[in-house]
Parts: sequence; structure tokens; C-alpha cells
Amino acid sequence: MVRPLVVAGVFTLVTSGTAQMLRLGEELEYDVSYLGISLGRIRVLTEDTVYLSGKLAVKVSALMQSHPSIPFLSLWGLFRSWIDTSAAFSYRFEGWVREGSKPEGYGRCEFDYAQRLAIAEEWEGGEPLVRRQYPLRVRLNDGLSILFAARRFAHSGRSYRFPTIIKADTVETVIHFTSRREAVRIAALSYPVRTVYFYGNANWTGIYGVTGAFRAWFSDDEARVPIRAQMRVYVGSVTIELVRWRRVGWQPPPAGADTTLENGKP
Repeated sequence: MVRPLVVAGVFTLVTSGTAQMLRLGEELEYDVSYLGISLGRIRVLTEDTVYLSGKLAVKVSALMQSHPSIPFLSLWGLFRSWIDTSAAFSYRFEGWVREGSKPEGYGRCEFDYAQRLAIAEEWEGGEPLVRRQYPLRVRLNDGLSILFAARRFAHSGRSYRFPTIIKADTVETVIHFTSRREAVRIAALSYPVRTVYFYGNANWTGIYGVTGAFRAWFSDDEARVPIRAQMRVYVGSVTIELVRWRRVGWQPPPAGADTTLENGKP
């Protein structure tokens, strides 16, 4: 069955569940592996709340770092996003990347919804590369805020097109939220986790060649914490799995008799 796509950025849906999802001080750490070989780690933090142009925003960040012992991979990235309290869209993005022997890259985006204008800039090795302005017709996500938007809509059971800005270009991220509950085993736990499964397509190319089809399993509770994901990068399909977490009062929910074993089929 093909479900109609909804443009997620046209309006914002705010529910009490979003407040439960966005928890200041939350820290999530993930292992990234390829064919069972650990390539590196990703650490995601929900840091603070700030006001931007009179709007309350939540500051989140992600640190990506490859293992120094991997000879064919040298990657470091720090990303920050200031997202709306609904978790549905972004107000600002900044990112720093060192990849192999390339000079350090830096990019930032500002989304001025009052003026209906987006400004995206990029530098490499301290030299300016790109500066673009876009008219804003919908609310936008960036490469980090899209993770929180997926958490926001994980229980929707609908399909969405998320307007996204990547490397100063406006693109789309399509996600099909299935409402299918699956039991997922991870190395960090002795029991299977109750998750909700979804899949989609990144119609863009991001850090280390992230692109194309992906699938993911988020905790089936109000926290909607990413438990496992599979994505395509330069080397092939990688698995991203939760290994450590700090979130007051939270543990991954155990799977019950009403969940099926993970299969990941669309």
C-alpha cells in the first residue's frame, strides 16, 4: 500500500508527547559498524534551551568520530542544531567536519521564518566557498534536526516529506512511519527492546557519503530514542546501534508478546 506523502514543514503539530521526548541533559552514544567491524562512535546530546529572535529553541549536538585504528577511515564531525520545541523543524545549524586529508570544513544555516528567508554558508580551510539565500515557503530541517523530527513523528503511522538543507542545498528526506512494533536485540541489553519501525530515503548525500535508503527502530515509548538504524555510506551499509545512554528515569522498554522479531522489511 502506498501512503500519501505529507510535507512536514508546512505547519507544526505540538503535542504533550513532544515535551516527554525532548529531555535536557539526554546523552545517547552509538557504535557505527560495517560487517561487524566497529568504525567509530556518534554521541548525541540535548543540551539547553535558548531564545532566537524571540522564539524558544532547544540546542542539540552530535559528535562523530572514527576509530583511529581504521586505516581507510578518518572522520571527525561536530554538528549543532537549534530546533523548535515541537522538534519538527530547525532555526539554526552549524557544523565542522574533518575528513581524511581535506582541510576542515565549516557550514552554517540560518532560518528566518519571520522574513521567510534562509541563508546558508560554507567554508573550507578558512576560505569561503558558498553563500546562498533561499525564500522560505516551508519550515526546514538540517542533517541533525531531521533525527529529532523523526522522533517527533515516529508514532504517526504516516509518510512525510521533510524539506531539508544539506551542504547549502535544499533537498528532501522521505520517511514512512509504519506503526509496526518489533523486538530488537542490542549488545548493551540482556533483553529485546520494544521498538517502532520505519524506513525512508535520503534524497541527498551527507557526511561520509550518507545517502539513499535507510531504516530505523526507535523505542516504542514517549522518549522515542533511536535504538538501531541502517544507512548507506561510502563503504556500504552500516549499522548504528545504541551502546550507552543517560536520560533521567529512562530505560529501553522491554518487548512484549505483541511485538514481532526484527525483520526490517518495508
